[in-house]
Amino acid sequence: MTKILFVCLGNICRSAMAEGVLGKIAAARGLDVEIDSAGTSHWHIGEAPDGRAQTAALARGIDLSTQRARQIAPDDFEQFDLVLAMDIKNLEKLKGQTGTKHAHKLAQFLDHAPQTGQREVPDPYYGGPDGFENVLVLIEQASSGLADQLLAKG
Repeated sequence: MTKILFVCLGNICRSAMAEGVLGKIAAARGLDVEIDSAGTSHWHIGEAPDGRAQTAALARGIDLSTQRARQIAPDDFEQFDLVLAMDIKNLEKLKGQTGTKHAHKLAQFLDHAPQTGQREVPDPYYGGPDGFENVLVLIEQASSGLADQLLAKG
């Protein structure tokens, strides 16, 4: 079983949506994965994902309503095989927390979707519903690419 942790700033938009999207793709493809998400900040601990994220995901058949935001913890670096950041700023925070010991587990999520031509999943929090739709498209592409890589590893 591969254990994957998605990380953004507050864990109420991007990482929460990535957890839901990869969960749906993994189930459809029969992948043996454990998926979770967290934020580098403490601002939204215990909160459900942003309503706009939930609405956009639900339109794709993905229910995020049971998720609750949490902050990344030191033992996450021990427990997870992959820790995927949504952007470079959060990746740098993660590198600062783990140092070199678990650096091999850290990457940017969009590295799994090079066809997008983007390295970062933009934060849709301060925008409108279209931003959440655009982010979901990127997340779906990266999740599909990641699933392909996991299937290829067997």
